[in-house]
Amino acid sequence: MTIARLIAGRDPCATITCDASATVREAVTLLAQQRIGALPVLQDGEVAGIFSERDVLYQLQAHGPAMLDKRVGEVMTAPAVSVTPDTDVIEALSLMTRRRIRHLPVIDRGRMVGFISIGDLVKQRIDAIEAEAEQMRVYIQTA
Repeated sequence: MTIARLIAGRDPCATITCDASATVREAVTLLAQQRIGALPVLQDGEVAGIFSERDVLYQLQAHGPAMLDKRVGEVMTAPAVSVTPDTDVIEALSLMTRRRIRHLPVIDRGRMVGFISIGDLVKQRIDAIEAEAEQMRVYIQTA
């Protein structure tokens, strides 16, 4: 299965994003209000990086509470590791595991068309395995 099938039906405009010029305080508020772990960071309409809970922790440890007044563009993880719609789900899972990341923007012709989490990919794999198991049960029962 490809990422395109996984994100089919999702509205790319519904992805919650943050501008690189926003303050860390604003981005943290957005993470908390939306109950999410990461945001794609946009600069001039393109993905410039990812801002995550990990970035908050690392910056807080390094700079203390003053980090809340920094710009997201200064503290985000950049460049963003991304995938394309034709990337296979297993390939994306492997990439996330190797790079130790939990979120990937989906980029098509320079534009973000989706944002996926490791949870999205694991859920798809579990659904696929359960469907295969059910097909095997049906086959065995009818054989």
